[in-house]
Amino acid sequence: MKLLTYSTNNQPLRLGILVDENTIVDPQQAYIELLTQNGQQRVNEIATALLPANPTEFIANGDLAVKTAQEAIAFALENAATSSAIYQKEDVKIGAPVLKPNKIICVGLNYKNHILEMKRDLPVHPVIFAKFATAIAGPNDIFPLNSNLTKKLDYEAELAFVIGKEGKDIPYENALDYVFGYTVANDITARDMQKRTIQWLQGKTLDKSLPLGPVLVTKDEIKNPHSLDISLTVNEEVRQQSNTEQLLFNVNHLVEFLSGIVTLEPGDIVLTGTPGGVGEAQNKFLQHGDKVRVEISGIGAIETTIMEVTES
Repeated sequence: MKLLTYSTNNQPLRLGILVDENTIVDPQQAYIELLTQNGQQRVNEIATALLPANPTEFIANGDLAVKTAQEAIAFALENAATSSAIYQKEDVKIGAPVLKPNKIICVGLNYKNHILEMKRDLPVHPVIFAKFATAIAGPNDIFPLNSNLTKKLDYEAELAFVIGKEGKDIPYENALDYVFGYTVANDITARDMQKRTIQWLQGKTLDKSLPLGPVLVTKDEIKNPHSLDISLTVNEEVRQQSNTEQLLFNVNHLVEFLSGIVTLEPGDIVLTGTPGGVGEAQNKFLQHGDKVRVEISGIGAIETTIMEVTES
């Protein structure tokens, strides 16, 4: 299953399921239609509770929500001529597949070639930091560059995973049971702000500095998260190219490690780190008009346009 969020007529973003390259089904709307045909009462309340429009709440409802969504989607597609739950991508705005998670945990220095280019020692434990939910942006959104704030805007292609159920002290061998799915991320970073203090946060969590998408692919469709090609281009020039097999601390390790520190909750996003080739290592920072594309095999691609903004 491929989750996303969509909006029509400037309405708030809500959960949709991408069923083919261009077709989106709203599972809540589809379930209302299914319940209505079956003569069920209080259909809006039931559908809203079981298949909420907020993707974090949908994820928290677990396997029952996924199974029900599959049934509702099948019903909508079988009745496509009359269903109001079906949309085409070109007719809607696409947002990030997760909107307001409780936590966004990022891992730094997790590919050997990136560690070497940053002139750091190999970490013994994962290096972690946070972003805030206001950093989340859609897969094709514009990033507002304020050059008075940063002169060294950088990119970081990353595989992100989303937690599917609550867990604490999760063992390595059971870690993937707690993962809901995977998505593409770009950890846009203001390097000059990052290095102003020993804490990285101020350079890491600018508004709209975490483009995500284009979909959240459930783990059943990603058999091995540690064999995915990952690449990043700036204006079609390849800057980063690697495979998640190169992760120093893999997804299992990160779930085990992080759950020993904090309780992981449904919808939490974990960024797994970036491979070598970042702009700072090449003295190539992002400028007005740049188009940054991140692609991961089995998931898809996101593209962010950098646009200079002026202070009013």
